[in-house]
Amino acid sequence: MFHAFDNHDPAPTMVRADWMALLSRAPLDLLESAVGAHWPAKPHWLRAPETGLMMVQGRAGSTGERFNLGEVTVSRCALRMWGASTDTAVVGVAYALGRSHRQVGLAAVADALLQDSAQQDLLEQTLLSPVRQHLALLRRQREQRAQSTKVEFFTVARESSSMDDEGETS
Repeated sequence: MFHAFDNHDPAPTMVRADWMALLSRAPLDLLESAVGAHWPAKPHWLRAPETGLMMVQGRAGSTGERFNLGEVTVSRCALRMWGASTDTAVVGVAYALGRSHRQVGLAAVADALLQDSAQQDLLEQTLLSPVRQHLALLRRQREQRAQSTKVEFFTVARESSSMDDEGETS
């Protein structure tokens, strides 16, 4: 399921699926600066970081039948942390493309911290907003690269239309 992580809603209501979509694409340096200090001394791993393969599917023309496109490398983990404002345990889960165990570990810590409402505002400012800005910058750069390769077929279209005009007058 796809979640729109880069919507520009003026008052976003973050639900877990939204922040997990952001955390899965967050670069390691942003995760490290925002969440590295919260890394537990001895994490209680429910699923230690591991790397495996996942089959991704595509659709012909975005509407056709699904087909297996290929495999991608994915890392995942799950850990249990004790909440800062409550005495209950929270479970943080993370999946990310690639092989970085540190990245998914930090994303799982961030997921656990974001489930605590007392931590959400701080993490929104120090982690989620910078990730949104980073992803928006990457999107703009990708659009500029695509725009630079755009080909205008104006002259071909104009020539073909003038030939049609000549054919009709004969």
